[in-house]
Order: sequence, then C-alpha cells, then structure tokens
Amino acid sequence: MGERLGQHMLVNKTAIPKIIAALDLQPNEQVIEIGPGEGALTFPLLEAAQKVGAKMIAIEKDHELVNKLKSLKVEKLELIEGDVLKVLPGLLASDIKHLTFNIKLIGNIPYYITGQLLRILSEAENPPKTSVLMVQREVAERICSKPPKMNLLSAITQFWAQPELILSLKPEDFDPPPKVNSSVIRLHSKSTNYQLLATSYYRLIRLVFKQPRKTAANNLADGLEISKREAVDLIKSVGLQENSRPQNFSLDQLIKLSTITAK
Repeated sequence: MGERLGQHMLVNKTAIPKIIAALDLQPNEQVIEIGPGEGALTFPLLEAAQKVGAKMIAIEKDHELVNKLKSLKVEKLELIEGDVLKVLPGLLASDIKHLTFNIKLIGNIPYYITGQLLRILSEAENPPKTSVLMVQREVAERICSKPPKMNLLSAITQFWAQPELILSLKPEDFDPPPKVNSSVIRLHSKSTNYQLLATSYYRLIRLVFKQPRKTAANNLADGLEISKREAVDLIKSVGLQENSRPQNFSLDQLIKLSTITAK
C-alpha cells in the first residue's frame, strides 16, 4: 500500500476500535468519514454505524481508490468522490435537506490540509456535533493548549469546540510511516450560539496573536489603531496585567475582550 495524495493509511488494528468508540455513535446520526482510502477504518465504522442505526458518508479524492471501494459494492455506504475541502462545506450547510441527522465527522487528515479543514469547521453554520480527527501530534497539542500556552489555533478551535486528546499514534501505525508522530483528537461542538459572536471574536484574536512575541497591549494598539494606554486599559479590564503576552489569555478573557472591542 503506497502513499496517495498525502495520505498515510492507518494499519494499527488495535487503534481502530478506540477511534470509533470516541465518536460515540447514536441512532439517527450521520457520520462523515474523510479519506476512507482502502477502508481500514471505513468497514468497521460502517458496521458500528449500522448497529446503532446511524448513516454514513465517505469522501475520497483519489479516483483509483474510489473505484476500488465501489467495486466492493458495500451496502449502506454513500461514497462521494471529491476534495473534502470543497465537498464538506456543502454537507455542513444548514440548508442541506437530505442531512436531517446529527452530523459527526471522522478521518485520518493529511497534514497539508489540516489547517484548511479546521477553518471550514470553525466557520460552519452547522458544525459536526463531534469530530474525531487523526492529526500531527504537534497540531493536536496546539489545539488543546491552555494559558500560558494559548495560540491562534487553540483560540480559534476552542471558541466553537471543546478539544480532547484521545490517543497517540506512532509512525509505524501507518503505511507508509509518516516522518512525524500523530494524535487522535476529539472536538465536541459547543451548544451555545457562538456564531453571534464569531465575527468580532475572530477579528479580535487575529489582532491579539498577530505577533505572539509582542505584548497583547502592543498588538491591540497597532491593530485597533488606539493609544498604548487605551490598549493597556482593555487588557486590564479582562483581568490581565499590562505586560501580558497573547499566550496568557484564557478563552473567556478573549471572548470578553472581543465583546468590549466590538462596541
């Protein structure tokens, strides 16, 4: 089995049940798998979905792999050939009529599309209820970071989801082995209507984290075109010290600051 379109196929059979269990499939849910490849995760996942009465879609970009999966004539599997970055936004759109189930997402994510995929999820009107993703370990750790190690990726992701590290994977768990370690993370979509704050929040955090080595007050002064004193007052208003760095912010402090600066 060779590398295809940046994919590293999961071959660790003991990891597969743990990954499926993390999805916690329930009746009348719709699970979407990203990059089924040759079906190592797909077939046990489909079996688990059928047991509880969930439905399943798999999105695969590689034409040869799509034909191989189609040749198996797997029942109850809707297979979509295409680029997940182009297909997924439509599937997650709130006006798609044929998806009347709670959506859950799972997949072994090629490293080169991880950032773009997370952006799609963060901007979706109807994000998956739960996402279980295999990503580069460094990315997983950044997503789950807390103060004093907050970063732009964690601030974006934690705004709409609660992240959790589920499992660590070694290069030899894949074929071909990647040059980096991997982790499985679970993202639980928050039930609050975060979309009402999304525009002001995403604008704010991009200003705060624009230059992580500078103080948050300096970044705000530059980004909002205000005086340093006004920026320091804003920082203090959410409970941080004058010289606090962007990584010192908590999620609640970032949300509060975005609300203040939006007025």
